[in-house]
Amino acid sequence: MLALTVSLAALFAAPTPAQAASPLRTPKPATQTANARAATAPRCKTAGLVMWLNPEDSGTAGSFYYKLEFVNLSGSTCTLAGYPGVSAVSLSGRQIGASAKREATVRPRTVTLPPEGEATTLVHVVDVGALPSSCRPTAAAGFRVYPPGESASKVVSYPFRTCTNARESDMWVRALKRE
Repeated sequence: MLALTVSLAALFAAPTPAQAASPLRTPKPATQTANARAATAPRCKTAGLVMWLNPEDSGTAGSFYYKLEFVNLSGSTCTLAGYPGVSAVSLSGRQIGASAKREATVRPRTVTLPPEGEATTLVHVVDVGALPSSCRPTAAAGFRVYPPGESASKVVSYPFRTCTNARESDMWVRALKRE
């Protein structure tokens, strides 16, 4: 019985410095550690994110493209995955027209944001001047943005023209990616 006790104690003992340095004990690669952190990081909450629109490189014939940026100011690592909800709003915050459709040009992935980390998406808005009169164009005061998986939103101020027709969207949004 004593021999069995000693063998079990040796089995569960901490490795010696020589054993720890052995090539048989390899540390986990940094990517595994980062993936483990991402798997345990909670979803980013709307209250911990700052969002704004960057209109750089914003146009082609008949369309405008806006880079929508998300910065994690929560103080903790968090994740975003998929598509944000985006719609045009009036000065009073009321939705105008239909919400943006998902533009599936990029496969959605989970984006891990450390404190002050940034993710982006592209919002594509059709030039309403190129659309039929059934669009019923009007001025919007900005975009209402819901981070993926969140029911709380924020309004990003940016005046633009949009359709009031709620049956057909004149906007598309891409999946979020790490900036």
